Amino acid sequence: MEYSIKAPLCREEIDPLRAGDMVYLTGTIYTARDAAHKRMYEALRAGEKLPIPLEGQVIYYMGPSPAREGRVIGSAGPTTASRMDKYAPELLDLGLRGMIGKGRRSQAVRDAVCRNGAVYFAAVGGAGALLSKCIKSSQVIAYDDLGTEAIRRLEVENMPVIVVIDKEGNYLYDETLKKYRKV
Repeated sequence: MEYSIKAPLCREEIDPLRAGDMVYLTGTIYTARDAAHKRMYEALRAGEKLPIPLEGQVIYYMGPSPAREGRVIGSAGPTTASRMDKYAPELLDLGLRGMIGKGRRSQAVRDAVCRNGAVYFAAVGGAGALLSKCIKSSQVIAYDDLGTEAIRRLEVENMPVIVVIDKEGNYLYDETLKKYRKV
């Protein structure tokens, strides 16, 4: 199936999504990679407020390259999501509704997606220049000292992503392997 949805995400909008569905995402999302996730984790341990609201939000695991003249952002391809697996379950439990990255996720993340009615999307790796055209604005909002790993607020329009883990626990990578595995 193919869907167009708005971010931040509401449960009703992502309920029908299933692993393998194509989604065009429009609205506000945030970027955060390894270093930003570590800082957010440390802030939570210290009882501090996070720099972004989590309820219903989508975090894109991406650190852009510098923008060329006349562009909002440089190449904006996904990074390997498993590097955030240590932090993702807690963020999902605090209201994070979606994640965008590439690659496999741990069982703990898969369980947290199901527990929270969330979704994990994949963006096509190697297509960062094309994905950057979906980004209409980019603003650093936290951890500026981290450079490309700073947290950014992005406004995206029709950003193409694929559902990898849905709220029911369907996992595209395992299902695809089963489908094509020779017995």
